Amino acid sequence: MTELTILMPCLNEAETLEACIVKATDYLARSGIKGEVLISDNGSTDGSQEIALRLGARVVNASQKGYGAALIAGINDARGKFIIMGDSDDSYDFSRLDPFVEALRSGADLVMGNRFKGGISKNAMPPLHRYLGNPVLSTIGRVLYQAPIGDFHCGLRGFSRKAILGLELDTPGMQFASEMVIKATLLGLRIKEVPTTLSPDGRSRPPHLRSWRDGWLHLKLLLTFAPYWLFLYPGLLLLLTGTLTFGTLLFGPVHIGGANFDVATLILASALILIGYQMSCFSALAKLFAVRFGLLPQSPRFSRIAAKISVDNACILGGIFLLVSMLTAIASVLFWANAGFGDLNAGIIARPAAFTVVTASLGVQTITGGFMWGLLSQSVKSLAQQPKLPLIAAVG
Repeated sequence: MTELTILMPCLNEAETLEACIVKATDYLARSGIKGEVLISDNGSTDGSQEIALRLGARVVNASQKGYGAALIAGINDARGKFIIMGDSDDSYDFSRLDPFVEALRSGADLVMGNRFKGGISKNAMPPLHRYLGNPVLSTIGRVLYQAPIGDFHCGLRGFSRKAILGLELDTPGMQFASEMVIKATLLGLRIKEVPTTLSPDGRSRPPHLRSWRDGWLHLKLLLTFAPYWLFLYPGLLLLLTGTLTFGTLLFGPVHIGGANFDVATLILASALILIGYQMSCFSALAKLFAVRFGLLPQSPRFSRIAAKISVDNACILGGIFLLVSMLTAIASVLFWANAGFGDLNAGIIARPAAFTVVTASLGVQTITGGFMWGLLSQSVKSLAQQPKLPLIAAVG
C-alpha cells in the first residue's frame, strides 16, 4: 500500500517543476517511505507534463481551472494514505517533510505548515501578504472558528486522504486553502501545526495569486461559514442599540449636554431595530440551511434553539406584534379625531406612527421568517421522491 502522495498543482511551471520533483523523489528514497509524486496539471502549455513524466512522476489532468480544482483532482486520484501538498514553484522544500509525516503517523488528520514560525526568506513573501493580508485573515479565522492555526494560507500541508475526502471540498479557486481549514475545524478533525520555511519562488513570471481579489475571496469564505458572526452578533448589537434608543425617545425628546435627540434619532432607531431583527432572524435561517445540507455541523446549542422554533410559534409572536401595531394605529386615529382631525404637532404624531410601523414590520418579518423556517425544515428526501412536474406547471 502506498503510504504517501506528494501532490503538486501545476500550471505552466516548467521553470521550477523539475527541482520540486527531484527534491520530493529524493525525500521518498532517503526516508524509505513507499510513496509517489503526483502532478495535478491544470492545462499547462509549456511542457510541464513531459517534464513530470520524464522524472517518474504521475500526472493527472485537472480539466476545471483553478488552484482548488487542481488539488481536488489530485486528491481524488492520489494513491497514498497520506497526502502532502505544496506549490510547484520551488518556494517549499520537499526534501524536508519529516515533521509532516511524523504528525500524520501520530494521528493528525491535517498538518499545517507555519511559515511565520519556520522562517520566511527575504523577498519570499510580499510585504502586503506578510504584514497585512495573511495575519489579518488568519486572525479572523482563529476568532471565528477557534482554529489552532497561525498561518491559514500556508501552501505546504499534509493530511489524511480519507479525512479530507470526507469534507467534500468543492472550492475551485485559491480560497480552497481556507475551505480546508474551516471545514476541518468545524467537523472536529485533529489538526496540528509544524514550522516550515518559505523561499522565493524560482519563476521569472508573476505568481498566479492576485492579492486583493483572492484576499476578498478568502474573507468572503471565512464569513460565509460563520453565520453567527456575520448575521447574529451584529444583528443583536443593532437590535439592542435601536431598542434602547427607541424606548428612550418614545415618550419625548432627550437632551444630553447641548445635543437634542428627537424625531430624527427616533427614525434612525427604528431602522436599527428592523435591520437588527432581520439579521438575527436571517442568522437562524442561514444556520438551519447550512446544517440541513451538511455545510455546517449541528451544535447542541443550535439544536436546543431549533426545537423551540416552529411556524405556529412564529405566527403567534408575529400576530402579537401585528395586534399591538393595529391597536396603536386605532388609538392614534381616535386621538386625532378627538383633536377634530386638525393639524397635530409632528413631534407628537411621529412617535405612535413610528411605533406602529416598527411593530407591524416585526410582525410581518416574524411570520414570514417562521414559514421560511418551516420550508427549510421539510424532509429533502421526501420531496425528492415526488414526481417531477413540468417547469411551466411547477411555476404556475
